[in-house]
Amino acid sequence: MSALKGPDQAFFTASDDIVLAELYRDIYDAEASSNSHLSPEQRQIALDGLENLNDPKHPNFEPTVFCTWDLDGPETKSGRTLRESILHLYIDWARTVVRHDTDVVFLTHILTYFTTALPSALYLFHDFHLLHGIAHLLLIVWFSGSFTLMMHNHIHNNGVLSKPYALFDWAFPYLLEPLMGHTWDSYYYHHVKAHHVEGNGPDDLSSTIRYQRDSVVDFLKYEMRFLLLCWLDLPLYFISKRKHNMAVRVFVTELSSYAFIVGMARWKFTPTLFVLILPFTIMRWGLMIGNWGQHAFVDEVEPDSDFRSSITLIDVPSNRFCFNDGYHTSHHLNPRRHWRDHPHAFLKAKERYSDEGALVFQNIDYLEITFRLLTKNYAHLAKQFVPMGKQIGMSQAEIAAMLKTKTRRFSEEEIKAKFKVFEAEKVGKHDE
Repeated sequence: MSALKGPDQAFFTASDDIVLAELYRDIYDAEASSNSHLSPEQRQIALDGLENLNDPKHPNFEPTVFCTWDLDGPETKSGRTLRESILHLYIDWARTVVRHDTDVVFLTHILTYFTTALPSALYLFHDFHLLHGIAHLLLIVWFSGSFTLMMHNHIHNNGVLSKPYALFDWAFPYLLEPLMGHTWDSYYYHHVKAHHVEGNGPDDLSSTIRYQRDSVVDFLKYEMRFLLLCWLDLPLYFISKRKHNMAVRVFVTELSSYAFIVGMARWKFTPTLFVLILPFTIMRWGLMIGNWGQHAFVDEVEPDSDFRSSITLIDVPSNRFCFNDGYHTSHHLNPRRHWRDHPHAFLKAKERYSDEGALVFQNIDYLEITFRLLTKNYAHLAKQFVPMGKQIGMSQAEIAAMLKTKTRRFSEEEIKAKFKVFEAEKVGKHDE
């Protein structure tokens, strides 16, 4: 029997609590050899609960306002304190600014960045002090995950604010991206126009399949290529796909970003180091550490399946602070799916995930997954694994051994054989 006896206790979102409860109900039933499986009506209760949280017309609707704490739920106006009244005035206004009623948190973050990170950066160029520089850098590192995943929603859906604020919605990334370590537009081109088109396949610039995913040496090769050659690899990728317009645009925006950093460094190097250069370096490392964790486990039989080349995490950093980024398989299945809809989509398709042998973990984020892999700590990964379907009943040792088979490097011969459908589609696209 599985050694997992219950879900971890953590500051999960309400949606994650519902999903974990359903997964563990399946585990308990299977391990007890119970035939008392829930009826469709009973299973619908959990799906309805998730749907109601996202439905602005339902009494149980909960907009996300902050990452660090949740609203207490519906209450009457007469029962509100002054603080609660001010908060609800903000929420009512913010819901008219953001594109989706659930996404008040995006406006909260934008306002936070413009009132903290931006003034701090400007003051460092006016009057630099080392302690301020260190504090600013730590603040940016703390902001970087949430900002990046807010931008993840922005680039997949062409913005996060409502139409009256379209100009600001378009402009604010160009002001904030350099401060958070991003270069202008590169995240959009690399992630949306390359990664999601290729799906961790042979032509994906961030593909993990040619690397041994528990090897420090292979990870450093992977990281350094992105860090040093992204400016060249991405335009060349678009040229190889006959997308010359994109190649020119990404080349110009990437080099413009570098030119801006160099120009600022020549003017005032020390503040530029803390405001632009170190955030850029940290972000580039962080992006690839995260992507390595997202696509470290690739099925040895069917590596081109979204269910088998990405994973699902039910954890605090990914889902509470980074807008359900843990539901990575759901995201690859539908890149434009709204972030609040991922738990519902996952639970609705739970049987398909189970049949496909998808991998689910709890209370561990992508950065830790990468760390555990590079230290070959498969025992800890097995401990955080949430089994589904045929995986239920596997021992910790069996789970660890199974996970290890999915981190092996693919040879070029295997890639040609296992991605033959992908290759055929690629030839067809070139012939069009």
